[in-house]
Amino acid sequence: MRLLLVEDEKAMADALADALARRSVVLDHASLLEDAHELSRQHVYEAILLDRRLPDGEGLSLIPKLRAAGLDTPIIVLTALNDPKDRIEGLDRGADDYLGKPFLVDELMARVRAVLRRPATLAQPEIVIGRMRVDPLHLAAVVDARPLELPRREMLVLAALARRHGKTVMRSALEAAVYNYEAEIQSNALDAHISRLRKRLHDAGAGVAIHSIRGVGYLLREE
Repeated sequence: MRLLLVEDEKAMADALADALARRSVVLDHASLLEDAHELSRQHVYEAILLDRRLPDGEGLSLIPKLRAAGLDTPIIVLTALNDPKDRIEGLDRGADDYLGKPFLVDELMARVRAVLRRPATLAQPEIVIGRMRVDPLHLAAVVDARPLELPRREMLVLAALARRHGKTVMRSALEAAVYNYEAEIQSNALDAHISRLRKRLHDAGAGVAIHSIRGVGYLLREE
């Protein structure tokens, strides 16, 4: 899962990024509305976490710009402005959910999962391929009802491949699913994840194979 956080307090952004990384979430961070608008055009996010008080304006002003551009990404407002009138204003101006600071990270993740269960979002049901079932929303996989235990980044790769199983997924798309845009990615990092994931899928008898498409990316399909 990849989220965009629009927040000008660096300490909070760093703490939230660390907490979400432990929950297998890739978090991109923008401290300005202008930067958030650009990032939302360059990348696909499951949801956007939006503060209201930002150096270049009211966070809610971003919502109509994104909708006008055809982006229906769910938006959860995270803000200290948490009086009833503030919450009503945020929801009336297009936010999908509204959460006051301070908040529990587990509650935030529950709210993310809730908005992704709504129609017209990027949420997907479980994907069945071979003898494996993949749940992209909860980042879980089972083979013949046995949990498939994977390190976080390999699970992110598997989820990205499973969403488009039977089709080639470009390297850049897989890297975007695993790393945020600020990360320094070693040239062979993705290949190493794929190599280890192939072995784990084979050893688990998942009935699927990851094929390399030279110079393009990778493809997951049933054996």
